[in-house]
Amino acid sequence: MTITATLDRTLTAVPTELARGRGGGGPASKRVVVAYGFWIFILSDMIMFSALFAAYAVLRGNTAGGPTGAELFNLRNVFIETMCLLLSSYTCGLGVLSAERRQPARFLIFALFTFVLGAAFLIIEGTEFARMVEMGAGPTRSAFLSAFFTLVGMHGIHVASGLIALIYLAAQVIAHGLRAAVLRRLLCWSLFWHALDIVWVGVFTLVYLMGGS
Repeated sequence: MTITATLDRTLTAVPTELARGRGGGGPASKRVVVAYGFWIFILSDMIMFSALFAAYAVLRGNTAGGPTGAELFNLRNVFIETMCLLLSSYTCGLGVLSAERRQPARFLIFALFTFVLGAAFLIIEGTEFARMVEMGAGPTRSAFLSAFFTLVGMHGIHVASGLIALIYLAAQVIAHGLRAAVLRRLLCWSLFWHALDIVWVGVFTLVYLMGGS
């Protein structure tokens, strides 16, 4: 009985305005809930890429007598596409800052720069893939090339998906302005785009720098 009375006094002593959850403070804001859910999505994506990195690390020496990374990779083109993606992350950040400051025109300008840089990245990567296939170094040539095309190609698919989402978001800004729902989607998209940069740094290091030298 004494313990119960003590607990009751402790609970009632907490000021209502300091309560959290569905008590005095109410539920979390929609922005917090959406960001939390999107972080879970990004973390699940990182787990998938971790598995692809592990598979590539195991299989990169299994060339089956075929060409190696040092023979196939054009590090000059890889450096150019890397700079395109990193710069697109910078323009993405400037665009989001403009959106947060309710400057739709500036956001659309930076969104255009981001799209052009991301598209340039995909064009260079697609050209490199086509060149390798023409040389007979397609994904079925060896386990090394299967792992390479799967890892790098999956990242490329994510970049393409991000560019499609950017077109959709830019259209929403033009049609509806920077209202709260649109701004939440923009912030989630920027998290996704920056995550792709982080993954690419890993690809650039493990696949091209370590495998192309």
